[in-house]
Amino acid sequence: MANTRFAKAVLFLAHGCSCRAVNFWDKSHKCPECVGLPEDRLLVLHALARKFAVLTISSVGECWTFGKERLIVEDIITWWVNRQKLGKLPLVALGASSGGYFVSAIANDLKFSSITLMIAEGLFDRMDIKEDYPPTLFVHMPKDTHRQQKITEFMQVLRSKRVHVAEIKCMELPLSPTFLSDRIPGVGQTVSAMLFDLFREKGFVDKNGYMKRDGRATRWEDAIQDSKPNLLENHLVHPVQEELNLAFAYHEMTSLQSEDILKWFESHMT
Repeated sequence: MANTRFAKAVLFLAHGCSCRAVNFWDKSHKCPECVGLPEDRLLVLHALARKFAVLTISSVGECWTFGKERLIVEDIITWWVNRQKLGKLPLVALGASSGGYFVSAIANDLKFSSITLMIAEGLFDRMDIKEDYPPTLFVHMPKDTHRQQKITEFMQVLRSKRVHVAEIKCMELPLSPTFLSDRIPGVGQTVSAMLFDLFREKGFVDKNGYMKRDGRATRWEDAIQDSKPNLLENHLVHPVQEELNLAFAYHEMTSLQSEDILKWFESHMT
């Protein structure tokens, strides 16, 4: 949580499976356990710069659940907002993957002025959508064709309920010698260029720099160990993994659309 003074709105962020609230925050003396993954932290930094008070909560298990945990988190959000004396401000939410399903569910109970579901279609086939359901923005990666089909279907469902909906499509990105150093604190330009050269040498990227497979399905860590054992420090493996997943654009947290997402929130504040 951060930046409650002079805030114009409250933003709740819900992580995906196998992630935690600490992924959104840079490590500091106030948060020694924080991780600050590149896309997650940039979402927070962009929100703070636009005067959003940001609240993150970790799920109990690997992924979010929709029974008792849903009620507990709703109570935590309400308690925190009141404790910070922010009850008169608009409340918005963004959830990624499992967090997107979770946000779609709690939005039926809490009074959000708008929400964003990232790489998630929501639970709209498992819930009765209330008449005052908040405006909903879908941020997704069309390469995941099944999810895109469900989003198209659910957008029609929400429109039939007079809910304002929109979508942002996130496309694949080419790697470059500075791609990783530009996006990950702690990765220098020299290491970034060496990794790019290694990925090309191993055939992980095509002639234009695009990932041939999802980062999770690419044995890039093995290639680093075989070629340059000291090329990448252990704490940077997860950040690099996130950026390779983002470049392939199938299913990953992304901060590249932060401005459009925050403008969506701002456009629905009353």
